[in-house]
Amino acid sequence: MKSDVETLSPTRVRLSVEVPFDELKPSVDSAYKKIASQITVPGFRKGKVPASLIDQRVGRGAVLDEAVNEALPRAYGDAVTENDLKVLGQPDVEIGEFSDGVALTFTAEVDVRPAIELPDFATLEVEVEVVEVADADIDAQLDELRQRFATLKPVDRGTTTGDLLSLTLVSTKDGEPVEDLSAAGLTYEAGSEGLLPGLDEAIEGLKEGEDATFPVTPETGEHEGQEVEVTVTVVSVRERELPELDDDFAQTVSEFDTLDELRDTVRSELEPRKKVEQLMAARDAVLAALIEAVDVPLPEGVVASTLADHFGDGHGDDDHKAEFENQVRESLTRDLVLDTLADRDDVEVTQAEVTEYLIRQAPQYGMTPDQFAQAVAQAGQVGAIVGDVRRSKALSVVLESATVRDSAGAVVELSASSEDVADAAEVAEVEAADEAQADETPSEEQQQ
Repeated sequence: MKSDVETLSPTRVRLSVEVPFDELKPSVDSAYKKIASQITVPGFRKGKVPASLIDQRVGRGAVLDEAVNEALPRAYGDAVTENDLKVLGQPDVEIGEFSDGVALTFTAEVDVRPAIELPDFATLEVEVEVVEVADADIDAQLDELRQRFATLKPVDRGTTTGDLLSLTLVSTKDGEPVEDLSAAGLTYEAGSEGLLPGLDEAIEGLKEGEDATFPVTPETGEHEGQEVEVTVTVVSVRERELPELDDDFAQTVSEFDTLDELRDTVRSELEPRKKVEQLMAARDAVLAALIEAVDVPLPEGVVASTLADHFGDGHGDDDHKAEFENQVRESLTRDLVLDTLADRDDVEVTQAEVTEYLIRQAPQYGMTPDQFAQAVAQAGQVGAIVGDVRRSKALSVVLESATVRDSAGAVVELSASSEDVADAAEVAEVEAADEAQADETPSEEQQQ
């Protein structure tokens, strides 16, 4: 087999491939076997029909077409490997005239990873916020505690922001019920804007037993893009009575006797969280500085294909499409730079590192590590996971060389690799999830 590469642009090449006919013999033999298993000829068992009889019944041309269909992907893959191409996306293949006994020729145009010149990482300098726990941060944490230990008290007045409501939603389209947007016994905090657009405006001022109707245009589901009429009924209205922020409160929510002791403990708990935030900000800033320092021509074919796949069902307005395209370009740029770095440094990924990644990510999807691993495998995303881990390891090289200072001018130590930063991020996410769950779980006082 012979192959040549013509560079069409920094991100696209044309492969010209020639496969001698004698190298197609294994594919021709395979084609005969496949066709023999598909046709029925009196006097012969399926799969045992002689090649000469297949030529008579089906035609030699059909056999060669089948052989080409089998041989072409392998020949293309061999040509890609032979020319050390980092292909992106699917090729546009054009087969030349082909006949019995003649070499198979074809061309394949495909997007490739561009050559990227990486900078000296020691020249990268970024700034992040200083690690500081302000009184306002402590006050915010204490306010969250007060919310969790608030007493819910029924009120005989109109709904206002912050009230905890029990709602019933009944939705219809042209008089027919819409089950997806209907619910009973729904608990909702007025003003949270977390359910349906227009709901908070509709319930504002409503008392227990009163209702209001408002329009909603779903963005997904059976009635996507169609206006649906929603009637909301306020079943009950309760307001939160927050406990006083004093020593008694500190004794109720903690093992401390005084509010000052509680504040000191909250401060000590917030400091490592602030450090985590600083490390994450440093990672993002260094990566942004790296990308800013290099010229990355993007393979437009990959961008167009990604957009076509995402918007193939026709959804999305111009603003959404523009936002998504921007995200695609940013993500592709980041991946191309880090993949180039990973190749340069021969970064390898171990099974243990993949397992560790799966263990870290599983809680975010509400799964055990085994469940998450199975879901990844079934979705065919193992390669993508390995790629993410490899890029993360590559980024650690940049983090070790770049200079990061806080807003006070002090150098921020980034001896921690990007995996360590990811671990810190995981801790932050788990803590945030625990806090969110705690917020959703009413205290004894709230349940009374």
